[in-house]
Amino acid sequence: MKGVVSIKEALEFAERAGLDLVEISPTAEPPVCKILDFGKFKYESKKRVQDARKKQKTNTTKEMKFKLNIGQGDFDTKLRKIKEFLGEGDKVKISLWFKGREIVHNEIGMKLFERMVEGLGESAKVESEPKLEGKQIIMVVSPASIKP
Repeated sequence: MKGVVSIKEALEFAERAGLDLVEISPTAEPPVCKILDFGKFKYESKKRVQDARKKQKTNTTKEMKFKLNIGQGDFDTKLRKIKEFLGEGDKVKISLWFKGREIVHNEIGMKLFERMVEGLGESAKVESEPKLEGKQIIMVVSPASIKP
């Protein structure tokens, strides 16, 4: 810690030490500088950024597709997989595909979504309600917030 010194003095200190004068905080008044090896400084700052990136959790959206006449066993398996995705912290887009004239029975599809919401229970929060888009019904669920 040398305190507030002129640029000329700071450069002389750095030259005598065989190191570089690195500006740490240019917006401060007066600007903050350190005398250190610039190559090592760049390497350490790069490592800090990489470590921060590793610890970041990216939220992904998984998709689960259903058909109108799905069997109970298949329904249970897909429901279990949806719970697994939610447990990992991912959002899940659930879509029900209609084939041919099945579209006239969209109330059966809505009942299937009701069963799904009941099956998910407290582990999921419905982010967007089921809605008919073309030949499919789409709903998005996300993990329920953890209560302390």
